[in-house]
Amino acid sequence: MKKFINALNKTEEVVLVAMFALMVAIIFIQVVMRKLNNSLYWSEELGKFLFIWISWLGISIGEKRGEHIKITMLTDKFSPKVQHILNIISELIVIFICAITVYYSVQLVISQAGTHYTGIKISVSWGYLAVALGCAIMILRSLGMCVMSIKNMNSGRTPMDIIGEQVAAGDLLDQQKHEAKKAERAARKGGKNK
Repeated sequence: MKKFINALNKTEEVVLVAMFALMVAIIFIQVVMRKLNNSLYWSEELGKFLFIWISWLGISIGEKRGEHIKITMLTDKFSPKVQHILNIISELIVIFICAITVYYSVQLVISQAGTHYTGIKISVSWGYLAVALGCAIMILRSLGMCVMSIKNMNSGRTPMDIIGEQVAAGDLLDQQKHEAKKAERAARKGGKNK
């Protein structure tokens, strides 16, 4: 399961960065083309399409990093164990809402298969698929948060403390991997120069 989550994390980040770079490039090209009085009819629609995908896929990254808005004024006053119980209840509500959203968005994907965007000539279903996929991944992340709260209920640490530690550990691991690759490239360059 850990390998699957790690692969999901990496895939999400790569896809989101690629989509964001593509969206920025398309919008930049559109601005330049407008200045040359030769507007691209499809670019705005494709930019919006990519933005929809970025938004819906990005919700699970926010969940993974604990960055979704939560009003914790009341829950912060409770013990860590009660905070974990409240976190589980909160995540179960999110799972319920996401499951309903997945169900109805799949219905839209199926029913809109024959309808196409005017400019980019692809099925509208692809846009609705972003909602279904984003919420399905969010369900996985919320289940992971429930498991984390169950495992750490008696640890004396709050859910936000644990999430913060996991994010920091992930950032540190990414930094260590980056430094190792950098050292490896430097070693290869050093070996070629001799």
